[in-house]
Formats: sequence, C-alpha cells, structure tokens
Amino acid sequence: MLPFDYERASTVREALAACAGSSEMPPTGAPSQFIAGGTNMSDYMRLGVTRPSHLMDINLIQDASLRTIEIGSLEIRLGALVRMSEVEDHQEISRRCPMLPESLKVAASRQIRNMATLAGNVLQRTRCEYFREISWPCNKRNPGSGCSAMDGFNRQHAVLGVSDACIATYHGDFAQALIALDATVEIAGQGANRRIRFAELHLQPGDNPEVETVLRPDEMITAIVISVPGWAARSKYLKIRDRESYAFALASTAVALDLDGDIVRDVRIGLGGVASVPWRAVPAEDVLRGKIFSEDLASKAADAAFANAKPREHNAFKVALGKQTLVRALMEVREMKL
Repeated sequence: MLPFDYERASTVREALAACAGSSEMPPTGAPSQFIAGGTNMSDYMRLGVTRPSHLMDINLIQDASLRTIEIGSLEIRLGALVRMSEVEDHQEISRRCPMLPESLKVAASRQIRNMATLAGNVLQRTRCEYFREISWPCNKRNPGSGCSAMDGFNRQHAVLGVSDACIATYHGDFAQALIALDATVEIAGQGANRRIRFAELHLQPGDNPEVETVLRPDEMITAIVISVPGWAARSKYLKIRDRESYAFALASTAVALDLDGDIVRDVRIGLGGVASVPWRAVPAEDVLRGKIFSEDLASKAADAAFANAKPREHNAFKVALGKQTLVRALMEVREMKL
C-alpha cells in the first residue's frame, strides 16, 4: 500500500471540496477518495489496484439524514451511511419488502455488514481476478491494455452487458433489489445536487470500462430512495453460489410479483452474478405481465431474460443456471403467503 494523507470531514461540502479539480477523470482514478466503511477501498489499496494520495473519511459528517432510515407509506429512504446490517435487521423493511434485507443477509460476513455502508456497497468494484491482480492487463484498471479474462479463466464473468473491452461481473447483491424496484439515488455535488434513477448510476463497459458510474469525483451519494408498493411484500432474493456463505453469486435474482389470482398484474426482476452492471430483466417482465402465471410462462420469461447473453468458454453454464434461478424464484414467490 502506498502512502496517503488522511482527513476527516465534518460536512458534506467539506468532503466534496477535497475532490475539487478532479472532475475530468473517472471517480475511481481521482487522487482524493471518500471512505466510510472502507471494506472495499482498503482491500484494493492493499492490492495496489487503487492508489489514492488522499482519503476523506465521511463517517463524522454532522448530518443525521445520512444515517437515517425513513419509512413512508409509499417509499423507504436510506441514508448513505446506513450500515448494511441495519437494513438486514429492520423488521418493518422485512415485512414491506423481504428481498431488500434478504439481499444483504447473503452478502459478505456479518462483521463486514456491520461496517459497510449502503452507498459504498452499491459502488463496490468488480472482483474479477484479472482486475485484482495488477500484473495482468486489464482495460478497467489500465485503459487500452486489453482484457485478460476474454481468453483466460472466465467462470465468474458476465454474460450480459459485456463488450469487447471487458467482461467483468458486477458482484453486489443489494443493487439487484434496488434496480428491480426502480430505486432513485440522491447525489450531492460541488455544483448542484441531483437525483437520478438507480438504473442510470452504473455504466456498461462499452469501450471505456474504466468509467464505471455517472458520478463525478466531486459528487457523493447521500441517500437511496425506494418506492415500495404494497405488493412488494411478495418478493425474495435468491442467490446461487459455490458455498452457502462468504461467496459471490454465480447467479442471483431479486423478484417481486403482483398477482390478481393467477394473473400477473406487475412484476419486477433484477439479475445478479451474470451481468456487468446491476441488471433489470425488462424482457422477462414483459413476457409475464398481464398473463396467467405458470411454470411454462416463467420459463419463457427466463429465456427472454438471457436472449442476448454472450457467454465465454468457462461461463456458458451461467445462461442455464441464470434461467433456472429465475424460474425457481418466480415459483417460490408465487407460493408466498401474505
């Protein structure tokens, strides 16, 4: 790990000012970085993947809204510094929308969830082995150097939203529930504050995989806002992995289902472990909506979800596994007793 300066901010404006002048580069490459739980940042600093010269600790910012969980009649507002375990343990959120805490319970370890913040969690970087090991060429880490995963061992890599420059997977769990529910993100910036759809936050790799989000270096997430309709109580997060704890998803899905008898009035589907970014399976939703639910219909929806998959040598199994995971989740959600 290289030497760095460490500073604590007492206000949001003070924190943002530390990154002034870096707005022309991706936030991941800026010399000044925000740190809260630090569970992802410290890991990549130790590996030499991220090399900031200045860390701005935002834990002591005197703004209670950053640490608050607000439950309204139609939406839930989660402050950026709320810890993962706080939502995991929240009984009212579990009652209103089970897939939100479920997506957190299966992430990392309880010790990490006690430290990691929600904003930091959704901004976590890929665990691609070729990104983490700096001796390998990697377009995300070193633009233009190539993608070692293309012809390397790519079992963990993405089959959706990939490009000729990068096939790294987005490994988070919570983000799949957020994108399924069409959450929004509140962002504070040096110029002005803004609010965007969560679906707009992450960028597919395209020709520039080093640019991972639409955030600027002088911006920070302050809250995540989730619209939670009453039928979101019929929801779940299903994660398939090599072992039952402390492992990333090979395939996962966040599903919420609105039924009128056997008719699908509405449905929301997020897919994880298989895509370069948090993935909303809109084609699958379109297949289901307005139809009589059946296992055959669920299978057709799964086929639609993976119609544009681009598997490589070692991750081709993810297409079948992703489909099976989605069908299983839909069938289990349908049987939920509300």
